[in-house]
Amino acid sequence: MNKIVYIFLVLITIVSCSPYQKALKSDDSSEKLKEAMALYEKGKFAKAITLFEQIAPAYKGRPQGERMFYFYAMSNYNLGKKVSAYYVTAAYQFESFAAGYPLSDKREEARFLAGESLYYLAPVYSLDQNGTNKAIDKLQQFIDSYPKSDYLPKANQYVKDLRERLEKKAFENAKQFNTIAEWAGDFKAPLKALDNFLSDYPGTPYKEDALFYKLDTVYKYAINSIESKKEERLLSAKVAYDALIKFNSESKYKEQAEKMLKNIDKELTQFSK
Repeated sequence: MNKIVYIFLVLITIVSCSPYQKALKSDDSSEKLKEAMALYEKGKFAKAITLFEQIAPAYKGRPQGERMFYFYAMSNYNLGKKVSAYYVTAAYQFESFAAGYPLSDKREEARFLAGESLYYLAPVYSLDQNGTNKAIDKLQQFIDSYPKSDYLPKANQYVKDLRERLEKKAFENAKQFNTIAEWAGDFKAPLKALDNFLSDYPGTPYKEDALFYKLDTVYKYAINSIESKKEERLLSAKVAYDALIKFNSESKYKEQAEKMLKNIDKELTQFSK
């Protein structure tokens, strides 16, 4: 038992006397910076961050702080690969670095990494897309500022991916409106959502789907209409059918669409009489 206690006390002494512990207790900012950099090089980013945070106020606004704030941001960025929440601090610190040191040769990289950090934080399409819009704005600012940057291909790919996420979100929202339209008794909302989607994303890979859901919505709207509005809406449904078939004459929705057209024509006969 005494041997175990002795070993435990020795380990405590070793830890308490480690360079990191000494730097934590020190009032010397340069000592803390030196140890923080040593820890960064060893990949011990969490400990490095603790020291960087202690000395940040002393270096803020000073030329000597350029190196410190760059590696402070990089420490958070590297930890973000394991715990995404660190990307929040990384994005902020990279932006602060770029603003505080406009002549730094690391400024271009910092602005890119700020955008990349926000890209990694962007939510999946099914969630609120504020984070996606923020990432797009930040990356687009970088693209506009550095059109010849080596980071440009990555930045463009990130923006493309994020815009596709917004496109998917817009389509799924419009589709959802269509799904609940009959139950909610509201056909105008899905029609507006689908029209807006087709207008905003004319080259979308979801165009055939959107055209079908528009046909489906207009068809149900017409069938459920009062007599005074029915003919007009049935004719609108025929236009929606034509738009779908014109886009793809062999549409995967062709069988469903033709059944709707048959019913539309049948309903319209009463008006021709």
